Amino acid sequence: MAEIIEMSRLALHDQVAARLRTMLVEGRIAPGAKLNERELSELLQVSRTPLREAIKLLGAEGLVDLLPNRGAVAVKLTEADVLNTFEVLSDLEGLSGELAAQRISEAELAELQARHYEMLACFTRRDLSGYYRLNAQIHAGVNQAAGNPVLTSTYKAINARVQSLRFRTNQNEDKWKRAVKEHELMMQALAARDGAGLRAVLIQHMLHKRDTVLELLRAGEIYPQAASK
Repeated sequence: MAEIIEMSRLALHDQVAARLRTMLVEGRIAPGAKLNERELSELLQVSRTPLREAIKLLGAEGLVDLLPNRGAVAVKLTEADVLNTFEVLSDLEGLSGELAAQRISEAELAELQARHYEMLACFTRRDLSGYYRLNAQIHAGVNQAAGNPVLTSTYKAINARVQSLRFRTNQNEDKWKRAVKEHELMMQALAARDGAGLRAVLIQHMLHKRDTVLELLRAGEIYPQAASK
C-alpha cells in the first residue's frame, strides 16, 4: 500500500512541490518517469489543482520536463547534458564562493557553520536524506551570500536539473567521505575570507561530482536500462 503523506492546507501547492521535489531528488520518482497525476493525488491526499500547480513550479525549476501531449516527465540527462551542465555549474559555484568570501556577513557565516555541523551529524548517522538537504542549503547559502541576484537566478536554474544526480554521488562511502572533507575545506576558506581558495575548492568539488555522476551513468547505476544497451 502506498505511503500516505499528510500536509496542512497552507500554501498547499508549495507543500506539494516540496514533497515532489524530495521524491524526484531522492529517486522515488525515477528519471524519465511520467508523473502520474492520479497516483500522486492519492499519495499526497490532494486534488489535481494544487498538484498541477506544483508540477508547473517544478517544471520552471527544471526538475521535470513538461512535454506536449505527454504531461510531466522527471528530467533525465544524457552524458552530454551532464558534461555541459557541470561545466557551467562548476564555474558558477566557484564564482559564488569567491564573491561570498568577500561579502558574507558574520550572521550568514554563523548560519552556514551551524548547518555544516548539522550536516556532519547527519554524515555520522549515515542519514543521506538529511545530509543532502543540509548540503544543498549550504551551497545555496554560499550562492546567496555572493550578493548577486543574477548569479543566484542562473545558479538555481542550472543546479535544479542535476539535483537528483548530486544526491546519488554520496551513496558510495569513499566518495561521501571525500565530499565531507571538501566541505570542511570550503568552510575553512569561507571563514578565512579566502576567495581564491574557496573558488578552487568549490570547482574541484563540482568536478568530482561530475566525474562520479559520469562513472555511475556509464555503469548503468543511475539509469539501469543504460547498462544493457
